[in-house]
Amino acid sequence: MTPSHDTVVDQQFGPQAQAYVESAVHAGGEDLDALESITARAAPRRALDIGTGGGHAAYRMARHAGNVTALDLSAAMLERVRATAHERGLANLEVCTARAERLPLDDGAFDMLATRYSAHHWQNFEQALCEARRVLEPGANAVFIDVISPGVDSYDTHLQTVELLRDPSHVRNRSEAEWLAALARCGFRVRATTRRRLRLEWSSWVKRMRTSDLHCDAIRSLQLRAPSATRAYFEIEPDGSFSVDTVQIEASACRAWAMKG
Repeated sequence: MTPSHDTVVDQQFGPQAQAYVESAVHAGGEDLDALESITARAAPRRALDIGTGGGHAAYRMARHAGNVTALDLSAAMLERVRATAHERGLANLEVCTARAERLPLDDGAFDMLATRYSAHHWQNFEQALCEARRVLEPGANAVFIDVISPGVDSYDTHLQTVELLRDPSHVRNRSEAEWLAALARCGFRVRATTRRRLRLEWSSWVKRMRTSDLHCDAIRSLQLRAPSATRAYFEIEPDGSFSVDTVQIEASACRAWAMKG
């Protein structure tokens, strides 16, 4: 019997909870610093982190929010987040097990929301964005951070292929244009975007997902056989490390919006 997408996500991330808490890529970065600054200015009463993973966005927001809900599909991941929050003295952080596409939360319950490196796992991208808008009060701040597609067909094919070989729970990295269009349809007004480059060190990148030797070999074969322009764009290094584009989108929940369906 073929496992559901939710099962694949849980199988991929649950056993690796501690690895994601300790991951250097996830635990630091200019985007996290920016998210903390945005949260400090907003001083939200209730903030939500969708697809919290190792909890790093939630920990930063909890320093400046009245309460933070860290939400994820993986219960094992959330147990690690709960323990880490306790170790850090973040008594205002709670956890919630749920899919991004179906949030068990009240309409307008939050006055800030963030999601970081999670959206490329969402099975229904726009449904999840509409759910994010639904649980935000009008005018509330939202910050979306993710790896994005370059928007060039050949580069996109390469990126999606290596992502899926590395992690079977991968759905799709959207382009910045796709993000902006979807956010507009789902009731958000974009205020600012910031693009960055993110270097992914080969050994830790595949180890975090317990990628099989067979799939590691396939990724390396694709890298080595890629056209020179693709290799240059992703800055592919001799050991397999490479760089990708990320985007940070700051938006607000539109005041006049009705969820479709």
